[in-house]
Amino acid sequence: MRRLAILVLAPLMMAQSASKPILVPDVSQRSIDIAYSFTGAELLLFGAIIYPGGRQPKGEAPTDIVVVVKGPTQSILVREKEKVAGIWVNAERLRYRSAPSFYAVASSRPIGDIVDERTRAIYELGLDSLQLSPASSAVSATQARFQSGLVDLKRRAGLYYEAPSAVEITDGVLYRARLSVPARVPVGRFTAETFLIRDGRVLAAAVRDIDIRKSGFERFIARAADRSSVRYGLVAVMLSIGLGGAAGWFARRI
Repeated sequence: MRRLAILVLAPLMMAQSASKPILVPDVSQRSIDIAYSFTGAELLLFGAIIYPGGRQPKGEAPTDIVVVVKGPTQSILVREKEKVAGIWVNAERLRYRSAPSFYAVASSRPIGDIVDERTRAIYELGLDSLQLSPASSAVSATQARFQSGLVDLKRRAGLYYEAPSAVEITDGVLYRARLSVPARVPVGRFTAETFLIRDGRVLAAAVRDIDIRKSGFERFIARAADRSSVRYGLVAVMLSIGLGGAAGWFARRI
C-alpha cells in the first residue's frame, strides 16, 4: 500500500512543483577587492523568472521581487549612554551573538505592501524583522530598545538600509536592482537572496554568494596580523622606529 501511495502521489507532487515559477538570479560581481583607494562599490542584482510554459500566466496577480544582501554575522556589544552629573557614562549593555555585519534589502514595492508581519519575520524581510539573537535574557522592552539602537547605529554608518521600489521588473519576467556597498563594509562571505512573492506568499527563493576581501598591501597586512601576530607586532614597532628616525634626520637636515 505504501509503495502504491508513493506511485500515485509522485506525479501529483511533480505537477505541483512544475506549476511554480523558478528564479534564476545573478550578481554583477561575485567578488569585490578592497584596496587602499576603495571608496565603495555598486552591486547590480539581476535575473529572470521562469514560468511553466515559458510565459507569465494570464489573469494571475503580478509578482514582486525582494532582494536581501547580508554580510557575515558577528558578535556585537551595544552599550547605552547615560548622563550622570553632566557627564556621559556607560550604563546598561546588551550583547548580540549573531548580528549581520551588513544588511540591505531592495524590493519592487514597499515590503509592508507585499507581505504581512509574520512572513517578514520568517524570512527577515526588513530592518524591523531582523532576528539578532541577544546573548542575555533581558526583558522584551529592553531587547527592543537595544535592537532599535543597534539598527540606528548601523543605518547611520551606511551598513543597514532599505531600498523600497528599487527593484525593476520588466514584462513580469526580467528584474534588476542596484545596491551600494559602502567603503566601511566588512570583509567576508556575503549572500544575496532573492524572493519571488505573489499575494503575500513566497513562491521561490534563490541565493548567490559574494566574496568581499582585501587585496594588495592591505591583504598582506591583514593576513600577517592574523597568522603571525607576534612577528607582525615586532615589524610594526621596528617600522615605526625607522620612520620616526628618518623623519628626525630629515628635520635636522632642513
